[in-house]
Amino acid sequence: MKNSTPQLNKAYEICQKETQRWAKTFYLGTLLLPYEKRKAIWAIYVWCRRTDEIMDSQEALTKSKDELSDKLNEWEENTKNVFQGIIKSDLDAVLFDTIENFPQKIEPYLDMIEGQKMDLSKFRYKNFSELKLYCYRVAGTVGLMTQNVMGIDSAYTSAPWSSMPDPSEAAIALGIANQLTNILRDVGEDRQRGRIYLPLDEIKKFNYSEEELLQGVINNQWKMLMNFQLTRARNWFKKSEDGIKWLSSDARWPVWTSLRLYRGILDSIERLDYDVFNNRAFVKNSVKAFEIPISFLISRIK
Repeated sequence: MKNSTPQLNKAYEICQKETQRWAKTFYLGTLLLPYEKRKAIWAIYVWCRRTDEIMDSQEALTKSKDELSDKLNEWEENTKNVFQGIIKSDLDAVLFDTIENFPQKIEPYLDMIEGQKMDLSKFRYKNFSELKLYCYRVAGTVGLMTQNVMGIDSAYTSAPWSSMPDPSEAAIALGIANQLTNILRDVGEDRQRGRIYLPLDEIKKFNYSEEELLQGVINNQWKMLMNFQLTRARNWFKKSEDGIKWLSSDARWPVWTSLRLYRGILDSIERLDYDVFNNRAFVKNSVKAFEIPISFLISRIK
């Protein structure tokens, strides 16, 4: 790759440790990538986490809306500077190194920041159309950030007769599926911050209420509502599957692994009987060990 210095390598190691600490399931999938690609994914993940922490860290709880808005604006300017090669920190340097090695557009990064700005004033979502936009901005964008790192199989790009759909659609779909899964897993945590991401029209449709959600009421209406939400999240995972076959051969296994492991959180929510108020759904290590070879086989036949 273009750059390799002890200081840069150390910064990549920090990104690795941060990814391993905060995104265990995601991190496991990255280990199946070639080393240069996994480093790039770690760098992108840490940029995303730094963006997310502006709104969701403990420090953020002590700041006013105006202070958080200023911080997001500063972060936006810093990101624009990084894309222009203006570096202020080692973590900026690894992101710049990544976008030099795997060229990409700045728009998904700016869109993600816009998603964080939505959290400044939007605490309810009237319908899925509103929620979908939020999910695209805070997670669908990750698919766009990483698609050039994953790469496209040359067999689909070299032949003049080859035809393939826009891989961006599948990348965005996987990001939206992941974010919907996050929302369903984190209902209990989000309500403590006064946030409800489940669409209000759907809450009403299932004869549930905001008040019951904020109180953590689990009844048949809640279970039917959650079952509906899980089905939609699974459908978004399904939409993303068709795009995996277009990826470079060294990326299919890790992407299948990450998809199947993250989708497994939905299974865990079901096993908890939809009690996400008092429990945090996760994928057990024994399940992860089983899914890795299964994902390998799927990556070779699909």
